[in-house]
Amino acid sequence: MAETSPTNSQTLVIESSDFSFETISDENGYATVVKFKLENPQVSAGDVLLVLAGSEICFHGLIGQIEDGYATASDPRGSQLPARTH
Repeated sequence: MAETSPTNSQTLVIESSDFSFETISDENGYATVVKFKLENPQVSAGDVLLVLAGSEICFHGLIGQIEDGYATASDPRGSQLPARTH
């Protein structure tokens, strides 16, 4: 029998006023998939991104891909993060 180690995910919490991102996908004016510069090298795919505006949750999604110092995360159902167009 092969040994398996438990997977531990962590949560990256960012205040919305400090969160710079590019909207990859949006719905009803809210960003559902975002791309952002990853400053913390300990964050990995499978971790959670939590964007707060004070005590309100704007975005709560799974980090899916990390490449070239940028990560993407998706919150397809509950995002309240306004979509940005560039």
